[in-house]
Amino acid sequence: MTSNIAESINAALVSAREMPIYEFLEEVRKMFGCWNCSNRKKATQTYTMLGKKYQEMLTLNEAMSTRMTVVPSTEYLHTVNDRGRNYTSKFLMPEEYCSNYYKPNIVVMTYGVPVYPLPDKNDWNIPAHVAEEVVLPPKWKRPPGRPKKKRFKPLSELLQPKNQHSCSICGQGGHNNRTYRNAPHNK
Repeated sequence: MTSNIAESINAALVSAREMPIYEFLEEVRKMFGCWNCSNRKKATQTYTMLGKKYQEMLTLNEAMSTRMTVVPSTEYLHTVNDRGRNYTSKFLMPEEYCSNYYKPNIVVMTYGVPVYPLPDKNDWNIPAHVAEEVVLPPKWKRPPGRPKKKRFKPLSELLQPKNQHSCSICGQGGHNNRTYRNAPHNK
């Protein structure tokens, strides 16, 4: 199972998959850099206590709450009447229900980390033992057809005795309660 984020990244990189690895990684870096920049720009242009989406939800809920009547019990405890339904709640600021991670100043800090470009191939520091190693293609070709999903069981699992089903009436194995022969017949 994949997440929506993985699916959207895969969809954005369809054309880049054909490229060699270095160019592919450079394309991924550019894409993440653009996303990072646009998200940071959106976060810096937010002048509300919460993000745009959540501020709109609060504004909508505030407009809907004008139809309700509020009966204060104490300074911080209120009863809200909504078309025959009563709710008792403590008074809290709506911003307190939102985690700090969704507030614009934290989002700006999240996207404040730059995405650096890949170093040039000439600047790579490759150890000698890695540079000397010859990389060959795989010795075996994949067999044709769909790959098997069933896992290969280790010998320890294969040697374990199988669970034998037993009858729920007499408790013996070899049959079940449906095929039990000594059951009384109701007439």
